[in-house]
Amino acid sequence: MVDGKKTQRAHFRKLRDDYVGQLTDNDRDLSFSRIPGLLNAHLKPNVILAGYVALGSEADPSRLLVQAHEQGCIIALPHIVSKAAPMRFLRWAPGDPLIEGPFGLMQPVAEAESLRPDVLLVPLVAFDDHLMRLGQGAGHYDRALSLLENSFAVGLAWSIQHAPALPHDPWDMPLNAVLTEKSWISA
Repeated sequence: MVDGKKTQRAHFRKLRDDYVGQLTDNDRDLSFSRIPGLLNAHLKPNVILAGYVALGSEADPSRLLVQAHEQGCIIALPHIVSKAAPMRFLRWAPGDPLIEGPFGLMQPVAEAESLRPDVLLVPLVAFDDHLMRLGQGAGHYDRALSLLENSFAVGLAWSIQHAPALPHDPWDMPLNAVLTEKSWISA
């Protein structure tokens, strides 16, 4: 499975890079610019929404996080110190400083308040018909999601990142939904 995942990661990263590289500025600006109703139903005041800072051609949740913050949600971003250490979610608000962490990730300062997310926007390399996600390979999100069984996890992806089926292991955690620039997909 590991070799299958490695091959799939390379394939879907290239597809994603090529797809995003061909988008017009207008298409990029419109993508992920408004919280859709099916996600908004989960975003009430004081709900803790975890997002991330996009890298490269990843789907960018920044405008969704700003809108959720304006609606009264509490925002958290992942904080990682190493490949093996558990990921924490730390409080962040638009305009708060970010520091560079491992793997080039931009994240809140380590002293920020640790939070337990109610809803998570999750980055991914690919997703399939069973809402399984293929991540970067370090397992941070799978470990976090396994401890957040009552949280609602939404993968954020470009439509090109869909596959009918992906290789997965017993410890891989499914998503509750996926939001692409074109649709909301749920079980």
